[in-house]
Amino acid sequence: MQTTEKTNWKVDPTHSEIEFKVKHMMISTVTGSFSEFDAAIEAADDTFKDAQFSFNAKIDSISTKNDDRDTHLKSDDFFNAEKYPELKFKSKSFDGEKMVGDLTIRDITKEITLDVDFNGIAEDPYGQTKAGFEAEGSINRKDFNLSWNAVTEAGSIVVSDKVRLIANLQFTKQ
Repeated sequence: MQTTEKTNWKVDPTHSEIEFKVKHMMISTVTGSFSEFDAAIEAADDTFKDAQFSFNAKIDSISTKNDDRDTHLKSDDFFNAEKYPELKFKSKSFDGEKMVGDLTIRDITKEITLDVDFNGIAEDPYGQTKAGFEAEGSINRKDFNLSWNAVTEAGSIVVSDKVRLIANLQFTKQ
């Protein structure tokens, strides 16, 4: 059996984003993002089948375009950025469309499945080889001890339990 050397790919943060969306009062959606993150792929070939994907995001870099809300998200009611400064994901399998992996938020690790679009490979004007991916999935935030909530006077829940994760990532072949 021949062993093939794996190719490493590193995220291009200027052409990538990691976001989450959550319903607010069940009538509108709030989008948040992480401005500081890292991601990498170790792949046997350009199909990326069964490649190893990993990413981590710094909780302190969270932004929902509202300073008070961001401060609350960084507190122990949610992420506790001081004690758990990063969220992490490491893939277990990737078949070209579905990625299964472990997501760690706070001190809790759960297996999640992401729907992934592999958008192909292209060479940029500087001769670098790039690969693009869009991944989306949902988690229940309470599974990760992000359990704070409140109820309005009318009985509406302020923050939905379901959180959509969206990652648009461009990688550069190393």
